[in-house]
Amino acid sequence: MTTEYTGGSDPKRIMELLWGSPERVRRGPKPRLTADQIIEAATAIADAEGLAALSMRRVAERLGVTAMSLYTYVPGKAELLDLMLDRVCAETAKPDDVPGGWRARLELVAREAYALYLRHPWLLHVATNRPVPGPNLIAQYDYQLAAVEGIGLTDVEMDLVVTMVGDYVHGAVRSALAAASLPKDTGKTDDEWWAEIAPQLEKVYDPDRFPLATRVGAAAGEEYQAPLDPARAFEFGLARLLDGVAALIEGR
Repeated sequence: MTTEYTGGSDPKRIMELLWGSPERVRRGPKPRLTADQIIEAATAIADAEGLAALSMRRVAERLGVTAMSLYTYVPGKAELLDLMLDRVCAETAKPDDVPGGWRARLELVAREAYALYLRHPWLLHVATNRPVPGPNLIAQYDYQLAAVEGIGLTDVEMDLVVTMVGDYVHGAVRSALAAASLPKDTGKTDDEWWAEIAPQLEKVYDPDRFPLATRVGAAAGEEYQAPLDPARAFEFGLARLLDGVAALIEGR
């Protein structure tokens, strides 16, 4: 799937849409739509069908209006994507008074991000190297930083830790979503796939040539009853990631 990029919208207009602007004088009948309705419809399309299916025309069809009428509220798809991203960020904005210390707070940051990707898989295909600073995106960043505030890290290290956790979640959830979609996309369960490939593999595979792969692969396969276990891998990796942050703090 093609990657979409944030930050390509008109700066003045997107700031007005994200942060609000003085009411514009309108002539004629009351507007049929609001920007919120357009964002909600666009997000629903992306959630169900992915970003490739998202267009101003599709959003208009969902709302029962013409595509041209949407441009009165949202200038184009670039602005719409920035608005969608900021809107879903509101789903993870939390207070910073989570009990259990920094580790519990940072773990919650990771779990919230993981769950957000599962609800909105299209986020995996949005590059946020130039994130538009909307109120919800900034609130999310502020909450994430609060997880590691006052634990002995410099400001730059705080940013790096939050970025590291975000990058880890991004990679982990990509594997989880791919595994979840495989049966539907291929028409086969893991068991069905393995039943087909195992007899062919036995004809060419020499366990003595790959002793470690044979031993560990057999143990993992028996444990997972699948080629891999994304949820377990996420939990294991997150714990080790937080161990590393703990080592950084304790080394001061």
